[in-house]
Amino acid sequence: MSDPSHNAGSAERSLGQLVASATAEMSALVHDEIALAKAELRQDVKRGAIGGIAITAAGVLVLFALPVFSFAAAYGIHNLGLGLAWSFLIVGGAFVVLAALLALIAVAKFKKVKPPEKSIASAKQTAAALQGVKPHPRPATVQDAVTETSASVARSSA
Repeated sequence: MSDPSHNAGSAERSLGQLVASATAEMSALVHDEIALAKAELRQDVKRGAIGGIAITAAGVLVLFALPVFSFAAAYGIHNLGLGLAWSFLIVGGAFVVLAALLALIAVAKFKKVKPPEKSIASAKQTAAALQGVKPHPRPATVQDAVTETSASVARSSA
């Protein structure tokens, strides 16, 4: 049979034992949470890398398809009865017009870009507030530091 005093002792642990147990369990929980976060991040990074590779490959394929579609458009216009040179000029002109339109949109958007005024104002306020602050004086030697520390200890204990 089991000892009843032993069961009572395990049921009624001391406060120190309870704190130590809680601390150990919290530490284990934090370590498990960190491990879970690392695993999730690894998985997200892997997905992001695969997505980046896929979008890069798609961009390269579109870049290779652009000349093919350009030739197809030029030959399509040529089949409508226009000369081949005029057909290629029309397709090339369409690209130039499209590029000019995109450039105008980009310039309009760039003109709307403004400096971060709130951040600059906040930084200026912080700099102005810190200009009047003097650093804590430090002792010139190690002996001065020891003397200053012992004097402050003596003052606080008195």
